Amino acid sequence: MGRAIAVQLANDGFDVGVNDIPSKLTLLETLVKEIEGLNRKSIAVPGDVTSEGQVKAMVEEAVAKLGSLDVMVANAGIYHASSLLTSPLEEFEQTLAVNTRGPLLCYRYAAKQMIAQGRGGRIIGAASVAAKRPYPGSIFYNISKFAVRGLTQTAAVELGEHNITVNAYAPGFTLTPMLEDADVDNSKKYGLAAGEFIKRGIDVTPLKRVGQVQDIANMVSFLASDKASYITGQTSSGTSHREKTRILFADFVEARLPRLPLKCTSASHSLSGPRSQLRSVRDIDAHNAKHVFTNAGQANVNLP
Repeated sequence: MGRAIAVQLANDGFDVGVNDIPSKLTLLETLVKEIEGLNRKSIAVPGDVTSEGQVKAMVEEAVAKLGSLDVMVANAGIYHASSLLTSPLEEFEQTLAVNTRGPLLCYRYAAKQMIAQGRGGRIIGAASVAAKRPYPGSIFYNISKFAVRGLTQTAAVELGEHNITVNAYAPGFTLTPMLEDADVDNSKKYGLAAGEFIKRGIDVTPLKRVGQVQDIANMVSFLASDKASYITGQTSSGTSHREKTRILFADFVEARLPRLPLKCTSASHSLSGPRSQLRSVRDIDAHNAKHVFTNAGQANVNLP
């Protein structure tokens, strides 16, 4: 998913800095070359989004090499099937570290940089439809994604006066390695045939199909664009597992958003985290450079 987001933002005109854990450096370098092939600047910034020092350093490197930070996409995420009664607390701590602490740190250091730049920006996080209705057998994941939803709404209120919008996307069943892992975990836990977990999810989805990563990349593209300049505090789903159609901008949080000049015609991005989160946006104004930080697996666009 993080890769699709990074490529989409590059196609939107952003320069992109991508980040994942150091063991994924080869994948990040391949993604950098792909983005450069789209005539955008890109950098790889390996690091762990659960580390405050490394997130701070990722943002600083993105700004140093791409010029500024205007969009942060905190896409990091992991999943384990889990039970209130039997799952070890070590799994809870690991899930919260990546899925909740990671976005918190990315939001924090992106916001600090955007405030220092004085022209607003976009912060976008990865929630899940599980942030609205919990998946059975996934208590730790559900908690972590409910927390991202609360983080996003609260940050929107706090950062609105700086013309920074904060939103999250909440995918339902989307075809990623994480969904495949969830299918394996739940098949073992409940004795299901391989693929049955995914099939049951599709059966209760309004569009009767699994989502594609490009569907999510399209939503992130919109939230990073000038068209979303008066949307904040949202956790937005398209078609959702176990939910009927929803109003896209439900649960709106009214944060103060002074109408400062904020052009996002062209952009550069930085990606970081268990995917990548650095992106930079370059304005039509020669001196108004803008940058995005996105998570891919773990974060920046983090590459799950």
